[in-house]
Amino acid sequence: MSTQDQPNQSGGPSSGPSSGPAAGRAADTHNVTRQGGIVASMTLLSRIAGFVRDVVLANFLGASSLADAFFVAFRIPNFFRRLFAEGAFNQAFVPVLMRYRDLGHDELRLFIAVVGGNLALAVGVLVVIGVTFAPAVTMIFAPGFIGTARFELTAELLRITFPYLGFISLVAFSAAILNAHHRYAVAAFAPVLLNLSLLLAMWLGARYADSPVHVLAWGVFAAGIVQWVFLQPSVRQLHLLVVPRPSIRHDGARQVGRLLVPAVMAASVGQINALIDSILASTLVVGSVSWLYYADRLLELPVGLVAVALGTVLLPNLSRLDARGQAEAFARLLDWGLSLALLLALPAALALYVLAGPVLATIFHHGAMTTHDVVMASLALQVFAAGLVPMVLVKVLAPAFFARQDTRTPFRIALVAIAVNIVVNLATFRWFGHVGLALATSLSAWVNAYLLLRVLIRRENYRPGPLFYGRARRVVGAALPMGGLLLWLIPPTPVWLAADEGIRAVWMTGAVAGGALVFVLVLVLLGFRPRDIIHRV
Repeated sequence: MSTQDQPNQSGGPSSGPSSGPAAGRAADTHNVTRQGGIVASMTLLSRIAGFVRDVVLANFLGASSLADAFFVAFRIPNFFRRLFAEGAFNQAFVPVLMRYRDLGHDELRLFIAVVGGNLALAVGVLVVIGVTFAPAVTMIFAPGFIGTARFELTAELLRITFPYLGFISLVAFSAAILNAHHRYAVAAFAPVLLNLSLLLAMWLGARYADSPVHVLAWGVFAAGIVQWVFLQPSVRQLHLLVVPRPSIRHDGARQVGRLLVPAVMAASVGQINALIDSILASTLVVGSVSWLYYADRLLELPVGLVAVALGTVLLPNLSRLDARGQAEAFARLLDWGLSLALLLALPAALALYVLAGPVLATIFHHGAMTTHDVVMASLALQVFAAGLVPMVLVKVLAPAFFARQDTRTPFRIALVAIAVNIVVNLATFRWFGHVGLALATSLSAWVNAYLLLRVLIRRENYRPGPLFYGRARRVVGAALPMGGLLLWLIPPTPVWLAADEGIRAVWMTGAVAGGALVFVLVLVLLGFRPRDIIHRV
């Protein structure tokens, strides 16, 4: 790529040629803390919009059979999108893309054209299959719905929502290009448009449609188009908006293909586990799919803010360091990522465990969402919270393999983690229902994180240093008193449910603010300083 096309630290193209080695090194230095902050802030905005969407959804559908049908019809294309686009595809595409950046702008444009064409062709065929055989797909992913009214409705909704996969895969492709050039904000903001589209669809459906849930499905379809159109001007600014040219002969595309197959499972363990949970939940009592959905939505807040933000900025930066043989900088960046993940994930996990019932009641206990639904969803959320820390750590550890173009090792580890999830699911879900499914997901996450870290240490690619252990001790020391305070402040769930909505909101705000204040104060007293989270590579 030419000098004019190289991004500067603010994320835009440089104004002209660099003047000497010092300028070149400065332009190639990236504040990964700032990059992560950009992604996290945009993700926070998206999660806030998502919470508003889910509050309206809970009021609109509750945990009814209509809700179960919609969540399955939405989850299936969303699963494939994360599997083939955001998850596995990004992990295989970005490390190769970072190498083509160094070969010149023309080579980079050709690589993007070929890979983009291959992706569009593959997901296009998948969309046609999904729409044509929607009842068969529903039969596979929601076998418990067979013979019920939910089955026919889910198949109808799936025909509408499945094309979302095609558009959102292209969105993920464009976002990967932008992230590789350190333009994170636009791509991270795009999911907000999905939430706005669904909110508009619910409003239109409630006012004008005989079947509002079908309008909601069309809202999903429209969101894919809107997000794709939204990203294209930013790609065009990089002069990388090219005509797709499918080909299996391009060396870079074949390299992506070789990396992609094992990366499908390696990067998507969480999504595969969630889909398995949904399949088994469809065989349980009505509402089980929805209870898991609402619990998972609250879990997604810290996962999105922490894990997604860290994974997004770590992969291109780790790939760049590995390509240039900077092993020590590679290890220290990973050290920083793990310590920051623990700093943010551990207090979030404790808070979600203690506040599971109250927070679900405060946010979702309206309209069609019953007291029983809140209690059932809170049980799942508590068990999910036990696996939050490893879920976040996996998003930091996996890029360390993908950046080195090693997808086989995390693939093998993913197989073990998925096997653990399936075995525990089958052993517990008949006795513990949806809670057993949540337990299996958490245990699978612990196995996945442990094995990834163990292999990195054994291969001497990474070893936690004194800095990491010191930060970890401080985080644990600050999280415990925070958890104790929340236990003291929050009454039992039945008392909480009986309280007025306004009182619940004020009480929850005070508890969260008090817990956060205690955590930060103890952290500072133990010697942690804001500069400890800043890292440049």
